[in-house]
Parts: sequence; C-alpha cells; structure tokens
Amino acid sequence: MSERHVAIVDANNFYVSCERVFNPALEGRPVVVLSNNDGCVIARSQEAKALNVDMAAPWHTIAPIAAMQGVVAVSSNYELYGDMSARSAEILSRFTSHQEVYSIDESFIELSGTVDETTAQAREIRRVVRKLIGLPVSIGIAPTKTLAKLANRGSKQAAALAGVCHLGSYSSAQQTAILASVDAGDVWGIGRRTAKKLVPLGVHTAADLRDADAARIRKRFGVVQARVVQELRGVDCLPIEEVQPERDQIYHSRSFAVPVTTVAELEEVLSVYTQRAAARLRGQGSLTRMMRCFAATSPFATEAGHTNHVVSIAFPEPTDDATTLYRAAIAALGPQLEPGKRYVRAGVTLMELTPRAEHASLDVFGEVAAAPPAYGDVLDRIAGKFGDESLGLGVAGLRHRRGWAMKRDMVSPRATTHWDELATVTAR
Repeated sequence: MSERHVAIVDANNFYVSCERVFNPALEGRPVVVLSNNDGCVIARSQEAKALNVDMAAPWHTIAPIAAMQGVVAVSSNYELYGDMSARSAEILSRFTSHQEVYSIDESFIELSGTVDETTAQAREIRRVVRKLIGLPVSIGIAPTKTLAKLANRGSKQAAALAGVCHLGSYSSAQQTAILASVDAGDVWGIGRRTAKKLVPLGVHTAADLRDADAARIRKRFGVVQARVVQELRGVDCLPIEEVQPERDQIYHSRSFAVPVTTVAELEEVLSVYTQRAAARLRGQGSLTRMMRCFAATSPFATEAGHTNHVVSIAFPEPTDDATTLYRAAIAALGPQLEPGKRYVRAGVTLMELTPRAEHASLDVFGEVAAAPPAYGDVLDRIAGKFGDESLGLGVAGLRHRRGWAMKRDMVSPRATTHWDELATVTAR
C-alpha cells in the first residue's frame, strides 16, 4: 500500500566533500576544514576522524603532528559550501513536492509509495546527487522526522545499507532493538543535558523514551520533549515546513586576522559589515527599526585591559538602506573608538525586523514624499553579477587585501560562484 514517508537527506562530511569535488586529490586522504582565521577544526573527513583529530582542536597546536600524519588542512570556503548546498536542495526538489531545507547539509523531503518503492527512490536520489554535483549523501526514511534522523544514523554506520536506511523494512521487534541501542541524549530534540534529567525517570535509551509517559514528560520538560515521545511512536508531530521562517535578527561579526588600531580601519569594517547585513535584510524582504554595533579588544589583553564599545541606534522609520545603516553606525560608534587600541572584533546586529510589505506608503493627504534612491537594489544586482567586492559604500567595494580581513591562507577557489576562480579540467 502506498504511504507517506519522511526522508532526511544528509551530505556526508559536507564541507570536506565540497572541497573534494573540485580537488579529487583529496579523496582518501585525511582532510580537515578550519574555522574563521584558520583557528580550529570545524569539519573532518572519515580518515581524519580515524586519526583521532578532535573537533574544535586549535589548528596551531595540532598542525605539526597533523602534518606528520599526512592531514591536509583547508580554510573554510563558505561561498562554495553555500552554493553547493543550494544546488543540492534544487536537485532534491525534483523528487518531491514537499521539502524543508533544515540546514546547510540536510533537507527533509516527503516520499510516497511502499517501503520498497521509497527505498528505490532514495537510492536514485543518492545516484543523481553524486552524478550531478559530486556530493555523497546518506538518507534515512521513517514515518516521522525524529525517526528519520535515527534511520539516517544507521545509514552511515552500517556499510551494508549503502547509504539508505528505511525503518519500515524492519519488524517491530527489530525497531525496538534499534531504538534500545541509541542513547536518549542522541535523539533529535533531546540532547545530553535533558538526557541526564531523564535518567531518574528510568529513561536511558530512545526505546525507553518512546515508552515513557508522554503526559509526565510534558509536565516535567515541556511540549517539545512530549512531541519527541510521540514522534518515536510513529505519530507525525513535526510537519515539513516548506516556507522557512524569517530571521528575527540579522547578525554579522568577524574576528580580525590582525588587530585594528585606527579609527579609519574600523570605519572601513563598519562599511563592509553594514552593507552585508543590509543585503541579507533585503534578501528576506525585511526592514529594521534598530541596530546594535560593537567593537571590542581581546578579553585576554593585559597591557591595557579589555574594552567593548556597544551602541544601539533606533530609526524613525524602518529601513533596509545600507547608506542609512552605515552613517548611523559611524555617527554612534565612531566617537567612542579610541585610536591606538587593539581591536580584534566588531559586529553589527539588525533587530526589530518587520516585513517590507507592511510599510507601503499611503497617500493620505494627496501627496507622497519622493522615494529615496534604491541604492540597495542596485548594489544587490551588481554584486549578484560581478561579486560582493565589485562595488560598495566608501571603501567597502575595493578589491584589495585588507589587513584586518579574515585570515584564510589555505582557502580553495570559489569554483561555482566566481568566473575568475572556475575549476580547470585537464584531459589525459
């Protein structure tokens, strides 16, 4: 009988897999991807995991040993990862009418058919994604999102499953045994902290949680955890959200590669950050009523103490204009900046966001004020065609290496989004 099934499609070691697509020499080698400013490990290949390279390990402390082990380190290339994620999501949309992009490397999709039919669909999805964009994916299928997440774990752990695990192919007794092998803290939506609180109730595994008193769980922990209990029982409580919620805040902040000591450089930082935050704001069709900006020295600084300047700016009218945001940031934060201070981080947060459509001008008195120039839309179109650094406010668009810019000494080419960084293919 044809049924509805929930599948989660998860790209294996996503960041590393993206790097390997355009650098096949990395296949089979231990690879790690580093965080901003090449600080610490944020992604590992299976080979790197086998060498016990720890997640979040500071690269400068493990680099000598890693080099002896043949570990290859690359800087994070978020432009590449974001584009590969979008391409993957588009391919998945061809196989379903219901899709939720859950994270950069995961999507929930709805499949219909028998267990055998949906398993075959999942294997075809894996084949097509691998063929078209080179990414290996694992797929878990079940009646609910929570069970699909558990099935996805199995698809990665059991080589015999070849990347696809359908819980419906197991008997009730086998499913109970599978849940009994999973710690409660590893269940999606529970976590280690809640799992510790569940122990006095006799809940140690996913099977224990499934069989727990849902009303008692809800009273003790809340409705979210009670839904997890129902989901483990096969009751669909978390429908696929096809429309992603808009952000209620937009935050752009980075640590500098080297400390910034002049007001001019910090104004350059604010120019870049407000423009990028404004672009994201326009991208989701929102306006902001308030902005918060900060600039801080290192909390570990001993010679002059820690300094953290924070200002908040309210706008008389909601805006998405980068020029307005930049001028407000400079006017509010500029007077507080101290020349000679070693600032290591700055950031911009846009708050109190509202949909742009809610602020259409009304011709109440027969006169409508002239609309401000649409600089934002122009910047977006130019950036979309020629790149983020092709044009900007003040010095924000100049193509030069800023001393404070995020350090990415081992970054790979942005092969899918920049014409001058296209991959070179050699025929042999």
